Amino acid sequence: MARHPKILMISTSAATMGAADEPTGVWLEELTTPYYAFRDAGAEVTLASIAGGAIPVDPRSVKPAGENDSSVERYLRDAALRDAVANSPVFTSIDPAGFDAVFLPGGHGTMFDYPGNDALARLVERFDRDGKVVAAVCHGPAGLVAARKPDGTPFVAGRRVAAFTDSEERAVGLDHAVPFLLETRLRDLGARHQGAADFQPFALRDGNLVTGQNPASAAPVAALVMEALSVEAA
Repeated sequence: MARHPKILMISTSAATMGAADEPTGVWLEELTTPYYAFRDAGAEVTLASIAGGAIPVDPRSVKPAGENDSSVERYLRDAALRDAVANSPVFTSIDPAGFDAVFLPGGHGTMFDYPGNDALARLVERFDRDGKVVAAVCHGPAGLVAARKPDGTPFVAGRRVAAFTDSEERAVGLDHAVPFLLETRLRDLGARHQGAADFQPFALRDGNLVTGQNPASAAPVAALVMEALSVEAA
């Protein structure tokens, strides 16, 4: 890679599931695993969020110290990243011009504040139009559903996409808590949705679009992002 790639990571700011009191937020592993994978590979990562301020972390995604995924354990010891999560800038305050990729971590919060955010939809389309990498994992592809190509067609139409499946949503008992089923919405928009068995790691790359199915897919997605950036740099 000719230089250190720059990645803009945009998290949800939704702390509850719509009007319900059910807590949600980012699924922490889907932020920490790619973050450290990118940093360890030499990339620069800028963390932002939809509304700015403290990024809500889904309480179900964090266990007591010593019982978490290795990247979450690393986060718990990392005062700098914890401070970044507690004090994120709103993503619209950041000039996207200098970045090589945008990454959307998941968590059920994304289902409530990604799809209706016009600025996020425009940013996704701009990165794609400029040949930059657009990546998302689990519920992160909710940030792709509102994006449109310059001709008005859905951004995902005709593209291979992985995301949290309808089967997985039913398995976790939240199929009635979300405003729509993500796999179904992506298919309705013309995406060629692909997936693996429930909760198995699955990630795919379709040109400069990289997506993954669930929390277990965070590491494979990060690897494909770095692969795509290497090709882009070459």
